[in-house]
Amino acid sequence: MVIRAQVRRRTYVDSITLMQIATALKELPDVENAAAVMATEANLQLLAEVGLHPGEVAAGAEDLLLVVKAATPASAEQALHSAEELLTARQPKNILLAPGELPPSPSVSPPRSLEEAVGRQPEAGLAAISVPGPYAALEAEQALRAGLHVFLFSDNVPLEAEIALKHLAQERDLLLMGPDCGTALLNGVGLGFVNVVPRGPIGIVGASGTGIQQVMSLIAQQGSGVSQVIGCGGRDLSREVGAITTLAGIRLLQKDEETRVLVLVSKPPAPEVAARVIEEAASGSKAVVVCFLGADQEALERRYAGQVALARTLTEAAMLAVQLAAPSASHHVVTTPASAITARLERLRQVGSVSATRGYLVGLFAGGTLCDEAMQLWSAILGPIYSNIPLEPAWRLEAGPLSRLAPLPGHCAIDFGADEYTRGRPHPMIDPTLRLEALRSLAKDPSVAVILLDLVLGYCAHPDPAAVYGPAIAEIRAASSRPAIVVSLCGTEGDPQRLSAQAARLQDAGAIVLTSNAEAALHCVQLLYEQEESGGVA
Repeated sequence: MVIRAQVRRRTYVDSITLMQIATALKELPDVENAAAVMATEANLQLLAEVGLHPGEVAAGAEDLLLVVKAATPASAEQALHSAEELLTARQPKNILLAPGELPPSPSVSPPRSLEEAVGRQPEAGLAAISVPGPYAALEAEQALRAGLHVFLFSDNVPLEAEIALKHLAQERDLLLMGPDCGTALLNGVGLGFVNVVPRGPIGIVGASGTGIQQVMSLIAQQGSGVSQVIGCGGRDLSREVGAITTLAGIRLLQKDEETRVLVLVSKPPAPEVAARVIEEAASGSKAVVVCFLGADQEALERRYAGQVALARTLTEAAMLAVQLAAPSASHHVVTTPASAITARLERLRQVGSVSATRGYLVGLFAGGTLCDEAMQLWSAILGPIYSNIPLEPAWRLEAGPLSRLAPLPGHCAIDFGADEYTRGRPHPMIDPTLRLEALRSLAKDPSVAVILLDLVLGYCAHPDPAAVYGPAIAEIRAASSRPAIVVSLCGTEGDPQRLSAQAARLQDAGAIVLTSNAEAALHCVQLLYEQEESGGVA
C-alpha cells in the first residue's frame, strides 16, 4: 500500500462536501482509505491515528489536504485526480443576484471571508457555518454582529463559547442554531442533513438531528407537513446553556401563522430547564407535543397533564402532532392517549427476561438519538444495554473494533456517529465502511441473535444505502437464517433516495424493514422472544 497526498493552498471546503468526496474516493478501485480535510494540527493527528499520515507535507490550517491510501502509486494518483475533478465540479455555478445586479465574470473567485460574502449579498439573512471548531465561534460571532441568523454545523466548539454566542444572538433577536446542529428547515429551505417533506402546520424545535429527521419523516408519511424546523444543538437544554435557542424557537413558532402545532424533541434536559421550556410552550395558544427521550414520563404526566401532549418515543410524537394538527382537533384538549407502541412495550415487559443463551441484540447506529431511543426501550425490557453512549455509567463500552468485545458482554448498541468513530473519517450517514465491517463480523458471532441497523435518507446522506447494505445483508442471509437483520429506515418518498425504493431493495436482500425506529427496536425484542420460544440455536 502507498500513501499519496495533495495540498490546495488557502482553499476552504465545508465538511459535508469533504465527507462526500472522501466517500467517493474510497469507492474507487484499489483505494483502501481516503480523507479530505483542512490541514489543522488536530486533523493531521487524526490522520496519523487512522493510518493516513501524509508524511512531510507543507500545509497549514487554511489549506485543504487530500490523502489517499491505495494498492499502487498509479491508483493513488488517479484517486487524487478524481478528487480534483470532484472539487471543480462542486464549485458554485449559481450566484444569488440583487435586483439589477449583473452576474460576475467567470474569473471572479468565490468570497474568501464572511465579510466579503455579506458585501456581495447584502440581502442575505442567514449564515451556514461549517469550519473546524477552533474557528467556528469566531465566524459565528462575526455573522451575528453582521445581523445574520446562524446555522452552526461545526462541532468541537467550547461550551463557554456556545453560551456567549447564544447570549449575543439573544441580545440581537437572532437565532443561533448549534453548534453541532445537523438539521434545520426554514421557509422550505433545508440545511444540513434534512428530509424532503410537504409544507404543513407542524413546527419542530429540537436538540437532536436524527430525532428531528425521524419525526418530520413520520409526519410526512402520515400525510401531514412541516412549517419550520429549528435545530438547537445537543447542549442547548443543558443547565449551563439554559435552552436559549429552544426558547427563542418556541417564541418564533408561536408567532408563525402557518404553525398550528409545536413539537419539542430532546434527550432529557436538566429538570429546571425542562420546566422552563414546557411552561413557555404551554403559555401560547397552540397545541404542544413534548418528546424528551429518557425523561421520567410519569413525573412529566403528573406535572403537565392537560397542558401539553407527552410522547415517550419519536413515533408517538409524530402521531400526536398529526392528530392535533387535524382541522377537527381541539387545541384545548391535549391528552396523551396510550399508543400502540406503549402498549406493545408493556406487553413485552410482562413476558419476562430472555435467556442469554438464546443470543443478544446488537444495534449498529448512525444516529445518536435513534440509538438512545432504542436503548431506552430495550433496557426497560431486557436490563443493561452496553454502549459507547450508555444510559448508565456501568454499561459503558470502550470505543474500537467490535471484535475486541468478543465475547459480547450482553445486549449492545453502538453509536457510530460519536466522535470516537468519526475522527478522521466521514459520518456513518455518508460513509458505511465501519458499520459494514461490524455487520459482517457480528453476523458470524453465534451469540448474536438480532442486529438492528438505522439508515437515514435525505440530503447529504449516502445517495443509495441499499446499494451498499443490500449485498452485505443478502450475503449474510445466504449463509444462515441467523442473525435476523432489522432496518430502521428513516426517510420520505420525496427524498433523493426514495423511501419505498430503498425499503423494497433491503427487503429483497433479506432484511425486515420498518420506518419507525421505536417499532423496529421493539420488533427486535419480539424476534428474540420468538427465538426463545422456538429454542433458537445459541
